Amino acid sequence: MGEQLRFSNLDRQDRIQNITKQTYDLVVIGGGITGGGIALDAASRGLKVLLLEKGDFASGTSSKSTKLIHGGLRYLKQFDFWLVKEVGSERAIVHKLAPHLVLPEKMLLPLIEGGSYGKWLTSIGLKVYDILAQVTGEDKRQMLEKKQALKLEPLLPKKILNGAGYYAEYRTDDARLTIENIKTSLSFGAEALNYARVTDFLYENDKVAGVAFQDEAGGEEVFQVKSKYVVSAAGPWVDELRTINKSKKGKRLHLTKGVHVVFPKEKLPVKQSVYFDVPDGRMIFAIPRGKVTYVGTTDTNFNLDKDHVKTDLADAIYLISAVNNMFPDIHLEMDDIVSSWAGLRPLIHEEGKSASELSRKDEIFTSDTGLISIAGGKLTGYRKMAERTVNRISQKMEEDYGNKPKECATAEIPLCGSTFKKFKHVKKYMAEVKDRMQSDGFSEYDAWYLVTTYGKQTDTILENYAALRNKDPYVKLIRAEVQFSIAHEMAMNPMDFFIRRTGRLYFDIESIRLHMEPVLEEFKKAYGYGNEEIQSFREKLLSELDSHSNFSINRV
Repeated sequence: MGEQLRFSNLDRQDRIQNITKQTYDLVVIGGGITGGGIALDAASRGLKVLLLEKGDFASGTSSKSTKLIHGGLRYLKQFDFWLVKEVGSERAIVHKLAPHLVLPEKMLLPLIEGGSYGKWLTSIGLKVYDILAQVTGEDKRQMLEKKQALKLEPLLPKKILNGAGYYAEYRTDDARLTIENIKTSLSFGAEALNYARVTDFLYENDKVAGVAFQDEAGGEEVFQVKSKYVVSAAGPWVDELRTINKSKKGKRLHLTKGVHVVFPKEKLPVKQSVYFDVPDGRMIFAIPRGKVTYVGTTDTNFNLDKDHVKTDLADAIYLISAVNNMFPDIHLEMDDIVSSWAGLRPLIHEEGKSASELSRKDEIFTSDTGLISIAGGKLTGYRKMAERTVNRISQKMEEDYGNKPKECATAEIPLCGSTFKKFKHVKKYMAEVKDRMQSDGFSEYDAWYLVTTYGKQTDTILENYAALRNKDPYVKLIRAEVQFSIAHEMAMNPMDFFIRRTGRLYFDIESIRLHMEPVLEEFKKAYGYGNEEIQSFREKLLSELDSHSNFSINRV
C-alpha cells in the first residue's frame, strides 16, 4: 500500500496557522458523516475546502446510529417510496467504495401470529423493496417457511412463528465511515480540523464570508477564516448555528433519541441478524457483531443537553423486554448489559407527528445571508445528501463567479483504506493478515477486527507492531493502533481512540479495562501530556465505562 497521508494533531499549531492564511471556496461546519461526505464531494470537484468540527470527528450522531447501511424497510409502511428507492440504491454503491467497512448482512424478518407483518404483506413489501432498491442476484428477498426460519435462527418463538422474510442489508462502523470520508477528502486537497468550535460568522455586504472558530484543544484563542460559502452540517446543532446567523425561522429541527444496548454473545447468541416488531409497533434489530450482540433502537423525543445524551434505565428496560418477548429461551437482565450508546436524530419537525412518524428525508435551507444548512437524512444516504448540497453550491458559484465545478464523482472514489474491488478480496486479505499474525498467538477475530476497522491500512499498523518491543502481543498491537490513530487520524486523547477510531467502548469494552494504561502512556509520550492531564483522561475513561455499562438500580 502507498505512503499513508499524515493527518495529525501533533502538527496542530502549524495547521491552524496555515488555515487562517487561506481563503476557501467552502467551509463545512460539522465533522459527522454529512460534513465528511460534503468535504469529499466538494474537494473532489476541485473546490478548496476546510472542515471544522467542534469536538472529535463523528462524536455526535455519526458514532451512535444502528451502524447499518440499509434501505429503511419500515419506511414502506409510511409510503415513503422516494426515500426507500434512494437509500436502497445507495447501499451497493457505499459497499463498493469500502467493502471492508460496509459488510453484507442478511436480515431475518420473523412472521409472528398477531404480529404487524403477515406473510402476504411481507412478501409484497420485500418485493417492492427489491424493485425500488434495485436489488439483484443472491441479495433478492426470499420467503421462508417456519422450518427454514428456525434453521437460520433457532431462538425464534417456535409456537407462534409462521415463517420469515429473508433479505440483504449491510453493516458498518459509522464513525470509521466518517473518518475515512474525511481522510479521503484530504487526498483531494481538503483540510480538516477537530476540536475547532465555530463561534460566529464573518460577513461582507450582509453575506456570510467566513467563520470564527475557537481552538477547543488549545485554550480560548479565536481564529478567523475567509470563505466564499459556508455549509452547516452540524446535525443536532444546526439550529444553534442558524440562531447565531439570526436565520432560525420557518422549519426547525425535531430531535429524537435512539438507544442501543450490547450483550455478550453467550447471553444473546443469535446466529444472525433479526429485525422484529414489538407490541408498540416499533421495529427492533438484534445484530451479532464480533464478541457481542447489540439491540436497538428506541425513538423518543429529546429536549435535554445535546452534548450529554445517555441511555436511561427506561430505555434499557424497553429493549430487554423486547428481546425477551421475541426470544422465549432468552432471559436477559439489566446486569447482562455490557455496553450501550445513545444518539440523536436531527429530523425536520412536522406538526402533529410522533417521533417514529417523522420523515427521515434531508432538507437544505439557505438563509438571507447565504448560510447553507442541511438537516435530516439517514446514514445510508450521506453521499446523495452531500451531492445535493454541493450541487447547490456549484450552482451558486456559477451565478456568482461564472465558473461551475465538475459534476459529482463520489460514486467512483474508493474510500481511504480500500483497494478492494470485491468483498471476496477483503476475505482473502483477512486470511493473509490472520496468517501473518498467527505465530504471535492472535486469533481469527483479531484479523477480522483489524481488517474491518482499517482495511488495507492494517499493513501500516502491523509495521508499527513489528517495531515495538513489548512482550505481550496484545499490548504491542494496541500501541501500534494508537500510534496509527495519532499520526494519521487526528486522535488527540484516549476517548477519540477507544470510542470513535476503534468502537471498543461498544464492542470490546473489556479491552479498555485491560489496556487503558498502555494507551494512556502512548498519548503521554506523543503529546507530552502531564500527569494531571493523564489522570483526567483516566477518570474520564472510567466515567465513560460506568455510564455506558452500569444499569444497576443503585445508579438511579
